[in-house]
Amino acid sequence: MCICRASSEVACIPSDEQHALLQLKHHLQDPSNRLASWSSNGDCCKWASVVCSNVTGNVLELHLTTSVPDYDDYEYYAVYEGSWFGGEVHSSILDLKHLNYLDLSGNDFGQIQIPSFFGSMTSLTYLNLSRAGFGGSIPYQIGNLSNLLYLDLGGNFFNGSIPFQIGNLSNLLYLGLQGASTYDVDGFSISVENLQWISTLSSLQFLELDNVNLSTAFDWLHALHSLPSLTELHLLGCVLHHHFQPSTINFSSLAVLDISNSYYNFGASMIPKWMFELKKLVYLQLRYNQLQGSIPNGIQNLTLLQHLDLSHNSFNSSIPNWLYRFTSLNFLDLGYNNLHGTISSAIGNLTSLVTLDLSGNELEGTIPKSLGSLTSLKFLGLSKNQFTGNPFEILGSLSKLQRLFIEDNLFHGDVKEVHLANFTRLIDFFASKNKLTLNVGPNWRPSFQFLRVLGMASWHLGPTFPSWLQSQKHLQYLDISNSMVSESIPTWFWGTFNTAYFFNLSQNYIKGELPNIVINSIISGVLVDLSWNKLSGELPYLSSNVSVLDLSSNQFSGSITHFLCIEQDKPKSLEFLNLASNNLSGEIPDCWMMWPCLVTLKLQNNHFTGNLPTSMRSLAFLEMGENQFSGVIPLWVGQSLFNLKILRLASNKFSGPIPHQICDMSSLHILDLAENNLSGNIPKCVNHLSAMLVINTSSGSYIPCEGNQSSSSVDELLLLKGRVDDYSSILGLVTSIDLSGNKLSGRIPSEIISLKGLLFLNLSNNLLKGQIPQSIGNMGSLLSLDFSRNQLSGEIPPSMSNLSFLGLLNLSYNNLKGKIPIATQLETFEASSFVENDLCGPPLTIDCTTHGVDHKDKEVDDESGINWFFVSMALGFVVGFWGVIGPLLYKRSWRHAYFQFIDNLWFKIQCYYW
Repeated sequence: MCICRASSEVACIPSDEQHALLQLKHHLQDPSNRLASWSSNGDCCKWASVVCSNVTGNVLELHLTTSVPDYDDYEYYAVYEGSWFGGEVHSSILDLKHLNYLDLSGNDFGQIQIPSFFGSMTSLTYLNLSRAGFGGSIPYQIGNLSNLLYLDLGGNFFNGSIPFQIGNLSNLLYLGLQGASTYDVDGFSISVENLQWISTLSSLQFLELDNVNLSTAFDWLHALHSLPSLTELHLLGCVLHHHFQPSTINFSSLAVLDISNSYYNFGASMIPKWMFELKKLVYLQLRYNQLQGSIPNGIQNLTLLQHLDLSHNSFNSSIPNWLYRFTSLNFLDLGYNNLHGTISSAIGNLTSLVTLDLSGNELEGTIPKSLGSLTSLKFLGLSKNQFTGNPFEILGSLSKLQRLFIEDNLFHGDVKEVHLANFTRLIDFFASKNKLTLNVGPNWRPSFQFLRVLGMASWHLGPTFPSWLQSQKHLQYLDISNSMVSESIPTWFWGTFNTAYFFNLSQNYIKGELPNIVINSIISGVLVDLSWNKLSGELPYLSSNVSVLDLSSNQFSGSITHFLCIEQDKPKSLEFLNLASNNLSGEIPDCWMMWPCLVTLKLQNNHFTGNLPTSMRSLAFLEMGENQFSGVIPLWVGQSLFNLKILRLASNKFSGPIPHQICDMSSLHILDLAENNLSGNIPKCVNHLSAMLVINTSSGSYIPCEGNQSSSSVDELLLLKGRVDDYSSILGLVTSIDLSGNKLSGRIPSEIISLKGLLFLNLSNNLLKGQIPQSIGNMGSLLSLDFSRNQLSGEIPPSMSNLSFLGLLNLSYNNLKGKIPIATQLETFEASSFVENDLCGPPLTIDCTTHGVDHKDKEVDDESGINWFFVSMALGFVVGFWGVIGPLLYKRSWRHAYFQFIDNLWFKIQCYYW
């Protein structure tokens, strides 16, 4: 950054200040050589980032900041990442006796301590160390800087408290401590025990303590009450307590107040009355504070308000009529509350509005015509309500509109060319999940030419492919799923968008062969979803920058060898591949080493044959069920795929024993080998499946291929994709073993009892003998247990009564005998769970006395150690959950149909760019 400097008539003082700067440079890390102009032969007043006095030549200011880019500015971020300063701030800076401005913000000093010698720089009036990577405690010596007007320590992580010596900064006009996470995972935080030291800062005009832990500072309001010159107060993300209610307000000059996400104990979840005394407020932000009830009438006293944000609370009233009298408002966000009723036509009085967000409420009715007269609007959010009618008949006049969010409503009707003609500045357009029809001519060219986000899912756009998309050269996000398109994808499509990262054309009727997916986007990590269409032919060529590809539920046929094994100039970055439910056939080629980033592979419900190729190495999710694979399950599966979390090979023709090497897959959450021809014993080493040993284990994460902009874990990848993909999105909560429908023999190994985190266990339809393990009641997390259709004998273990969360139990068609243990939980199951055995007692109608059972089972009552309070709470969840999920696990045809549906279920993706 180049800063204005002194005139050429005055040079810096080489004997001390120039030497001090050179020493400072020597100890700084400057990877991008931004301080190249700092040379021993030069005039330091002409150096970059240095400002000198025009009179004396003394160094007055050092601007050693690194500006933080926008999150979506990928190109600049790459430059920013390698340009920040690091290393050490050397004490030679003390020789700059006249320095009054020091900015080291936006750098990375590796969590080193803030130098205590900063407290000796008594000429400083401005000190900015925000987001600079400092750590440790704030040195109390900073309190010696009595001339300080601006202090910003935000965005760093501290393990100490703000020292009381900061209160010595009596001339301070700005104190900024924002962005320091209160609960950082590394234990660093910034906090204070009290704020008495602030009360001495009588000149303070700007105070920012964002994300500072004030949980023990019960005097925070009392201390701030002593600052008559305060004009801005920022307490975002603080932990605040409400223990002081002033009768009068001394900081009545306050113009800006932000107490968002503050865990503020407002008392009855209401806005405290002292805020209504701040008559000079122009900016009030109280989002994420769990505020309830009606929007308080006291806000109408704040007649100068220009910015009002009450979003993400729990207000449950209608929009008060007095709010429409705030003619100075340019920003109004009431989104994500429980507001109901309609929007009054009086909203047209708010002629200064630039941003209006009412999303995420229960508002209804049609949009008033007066909303279309708000010609200054640049952002309009009406998403996730129950609005009806055709919004574009009203909004079409908003020529300054840049971002329009109206998805997930009950809007309907024809949208014509004239309705969109004035949207020349539109950038983000989210209108999915409505019943709207785009009725334009075949040669229509939209007036908006700079769209980066286009969401028109569930519109009626077809049957022809929307050719007008060819004009949207800046598009990054495209969702036209479920839009009645039946025409083939044109050849121009993939090469049109140079910055795109998201394509969703799923749930249409798109037919024909798929053109090669060659996306020339400068962004890596592209997501493409073409599932649930009628695409046919062979799989297309795939460019290397695609990270997620879903071609499931189409009509692709033939081999996948040409798709997988073709060489490319650039390394392939694909991480998620779904080819399920097609007509693909042949053997799986052995060229998976060409796909080093692949984590999720879904090939189920095709016609593949042969066995698994050995080059499958880096996967975490492997689903290949419902095919015709044969042979034994290779030993290398457990040896090479040790990071696998899902292994699903069900409904194939695998034979032979279950390899013991599968027990080495310590990350495995779901093992499904059902409906094969497997034989032999269940491996006793199942207790080595450590992810199933504990409850609620995490799904873990992986490091994506270098350069990918995709997510850093599989779950996040699927979240970006906007979907629940089978088990994957809740993998940390799901553990399952399904070995049903095989020819497994021998006993159920007692070692299986160690899997205390297991939720679903299905060993049905095998040849298992012997008794049910006596300690099976120790598997307290089980929600489903199926041992039916085996040759099990002996009595039902009494400990089974301890499975208090069990929602599905099937022990039918075995050789079990004796009395069913008495327990409320077991008696809730149907008799069909126990039929075709030699059992008696409820829920069977067979009386144990007449059945010849003369022993007395130990009854299970409240003294068994079961906490029936928690059991009763769980029953509601179990009944509701298993009413849907239970049949899916034990009716394979139902399960297949259900997960075909789930595979297609899309949720709203919030793509905000500001």
